[in-house]
Amino acid sequence: MEKITGFVLDLERFMYSEWFVITLLGTGLLLSIRTRFIQFRKIGTAWKMIFKGAFQKEEELHKEGDISPFQALNTALAATVGLGNIAGVATALALGGPGAIFWMWMTALCGMATIYGEAMLALKFRSIAEDGSMAGGPMYYISKGLKKAHGGKILAAVFAVTGSMACLLSTGCMMQSNSIALSFNSSFGVPYWVSGVVISVFTGLVTIGGIKRIGIVVEKLVPFMILFFISASMLILLIKIREIPENLILIVRSAFKPSAAIGGFAGASVIAAMQYGVSRGALSNEAGLGSSPIAHGAAKEDDPDRQGILAMNGVFIDTIIICTISALVILTSGKLTTGMTSTELAAAAFESVIPHGHLIVVFSALLFGFSTLLGWSYYGEQCVQYVMGFKVVNFYRYVFVLFVFLGAVIKLELVWSIGTIANACMALPNLIGLIVLSGVVGAIAVKKK
Repeated sequence: MEKITGFVLDLERFMYSEWFVITLLGTGLLLSIRTRFIQFRKIGTAWKMIFKGAFQKEEELHKEGDISPFQALNTALAATVGLGNIAGVATALALGGPGAIFWMWMTALCGMATIYGEAMLALKFRSIAEDGSMAGGPMYYISKGLKKAHGGKILAAVFAVTGSMACLLSTGCMMQSNSIALSFNSSFGVPYWVSGVVISVFTGLVTIGGIKRIGIVVEKLVPFMILFFISASMLILLIKIREIPENLILIVRSAFKPSAAIGGFAGASVIAAMQYGVSRGALSNEAGLGSSPIAHGAAKEDDPDRQGILAMNGVFIDTIIICTISALVILTSGKLTTGMTSTELAAAAFESVIPHGHLIVVFSALLFGFSTLLGWSYYGEQCVQYVMGFKVVNFYRYVFVLFVFLGAVIKLELVWSIGTIANACMALPNLIGLIVLSGVVGAIAVKKK
């Protein structure tokens, strides 16, 4: 087991070493330049669209697609705003130091241009499945957009296979149910199998109904869970408001200067800050992984540029807002020096300021984890459908529910490392496709004034 653990950790370090950091951030920077930094030019338009979409009636939408653009954004947010925003941020701080948060920001700012390109291409190159539903995502824009290049179909297949594996075995399924069950067991003594049954049943009730039912549920669930977590966190930050400026300075300074050892915190190098910041940032907002465009490809929208602009909100909300708030709660609590990590560290930070504050983390973990299960179940079925055809979709939905249960009852010590490795394997073919198609993305972004 020690050898297996060592191998997995070494592989994770390799996958998120300098070459991957450069590739991920470099793709975002390339798309930023090609689109003339659309993440800054169109940020106002993006927020106007999100508020308009929240109050848009379904009957007002007459365009081709399965769900409204707002539901598509919420489906993507359901998958991205997950335990990575709590446990992932805590782990990044514990292993990479405060500077890791700075590199999460950089990943997000570059990632906003990346997700614009992903969502735009997903809509432009989407197909119609056998049942008449929309089928979009990296599989389609890689295979169609790179059809004249050798290896386009191979890259698309690699993405679909690694994506379906990530959905079942790690990020989108077992990681979430395992973390939810763990938090309820440690806080209330709930047996793992009980949590597994409850989570599986509720997941099945939604996901077996397909993307339309998922869209209806997440449209209500996602805004509520985000507002709940932000409100609870802001209460703590108001109490600790005097400590916020110095911790923001600490984040920036630690990104370029090794963190000194303080108390139980062993300190972190600049490389560690960058590695864990980028890996946990990618795990959190998913920009560049190729997962979110699968949801955006199902939107009732005929303008790829508009859907791309709307999609940028997902990365901004996930990382710039929620991850930053999570990090500041932990840093101002002083609990970073205790040696704790993951949800345990986040729970201790809330508990240090608010009586029974750990319940906020438990409830948020439940909502975040459940919403992620809904979003990634759809991603997985689209990947499986691309590889094996439409006939296996219903079977896959039941298999996904089974893996939700297994994730809750099986001890997964390396689940986070396995999840980040699977994400990197998904990202590589997607990033290659984005780089090759960056000219297409830039042409549409610049053409639209």
